[in-house]
Amino acid sequence: MRSRRWILVLGIALVVVVALASRAFLSKGADDVKFRTEPVSRGSLVSSVTATGTVNPVKTVQVGTYVSGPVQAIDVDFNSPVKQGQRVAKIDPRPFQLRVDQAEAALTNARAHVDKARADLRYKQTNLGRTRALAAEGIVSKDTLDTTASDVDQARAEVALQEAALKQSAAQLEEARVNLSYTDIVSPVDGVIVSRNIDVGQTVAASFQTPTLFLIAEDLTKMQVNANVSEADIGTVADGQRATFTVDAFPERTFEGTVVQTRNAPQNVQNVITYDVVIGADNEDLALRPGMTANIVLETGRRDEALRVPTAALRFRPPADTRDGNTGAKESAREGAAGGDGGTPHPGASPGAHVRRADRASAGDKTDHSGRVWVLDNGDPQPVRITTGLSDDQYTEVVDGPVKAGDPVIVAVDRPQERAATTAAQPPGFVARPGGGRRR
Repeated sequence: MRSRRWILVLGIALVVVVALASRAFLSKGADDVKFRTEPVSRGSLVSSVTATGTVNPVKTVQVGTYVSGPVQAIDVDFNSPVKQGQRVAKIDPRPFQLRVDQAEAALTNARAHVDKARADLRYKQTNLGRTRALAAEGIVSKDTLDTTASDVDQARAEVALQEAALKQSAAQLEEARVNLSYTDIVSPVDGVIVSRNIDVGQTVAASFQTPTLFLIAEDLTKMQVNANVSEADIGTVADGQRATFTVDAFPERTFEGTVVQTRNAPQNVQNVITYDVVIGADNEDLALRPGMTANIVLETGRRDEALRVPTAALRFRPPADTRDGNTGAKESAREGAAGGDGGTPHPGASPGAHVRRADRASAGDKTDHSGRVWVLDNGDPQPVRITTGLSDDQYTEVVDGPVKAGDPVIVAVDRPQERAATTAAQPPGFVARPGGGRRR
């Protein structure tokens, strides 16, 4: 009897010890959950679109040839400055000079025919006068008078025919002279020779398509960048926006420009649709060269001294074991009434999705751009609804909401046990950074 009593007492004591130990363990696990916060701040926000493009002169002139023949001389080379009307090359002019000589001879012949026709007309007009006088006295017949008058008319027509032939010969001479002048290849603008595609002795043929002999850039101090912007980002790009870009030749230097034209013609490359955006840039030191590849950042929106929260706070969701029942019920009710997440991306969504929505808000989109951040209330995370605006990679603008500068918002959960396990699992030589990630 006594042994049974002792067994019962020991069993009760064991149950009490296990219950107390479990409670202590669970309370310790809850206490180990800590939240990492960052303050709401004020500062500049810049949304941007990245693209690649090619640096080109603002105006490039292709100089070709209208006539065919061997190249007799080249007066310029690469990078040579030229003036408008300056000769840059010459095609052998001898065949065209012969045509000019032939046209001049034909013109002289035509002038002689005109003089002959005019002399014949004067003679027949004189003969007509005598015939009319004789006919008035009845010496010649009426038929003779009519024949003489017809001869005058024919002579007058012959004069007109020869004069037309004279004009035709003059036009042929002018054509021959123009073709002769085309043997001198001249620059149509002031600029710099970008490329030369011919050599002395090379024969150029301009039968069906004019060959390009030179490429002349009119002004290399003014350049333009032809950027290829994807169709997902073209909606936020507009004329007059600021742009910055870098080139591989000067990786540490940032060039500035302005969007001068957004072209509507789509470009389809392997089912990827892009649009050409022209960016004007100054090039006073001639550092930019035609054909350079530019990495471009288009500034699609800017806010100065904007109230902003870390973008990570909008993506944060507290773990289930850190929420009380009332918080979860209220949150579910709010989300159900709002018809979803209120425009805030779920934890698995990419940061760019929220950035694109904020960009559309800055571009005039009238849709709802509400978001949600979490704050601590007596150690428990509580949701706070805000209206978001412009966003970049780190911060998002707060257009409306109950938060103010300096308020801490939760950006991550910091569990010591998980951090210790993560640190133990890392390879030797790595240490954890306070803000996440690893460094050697």
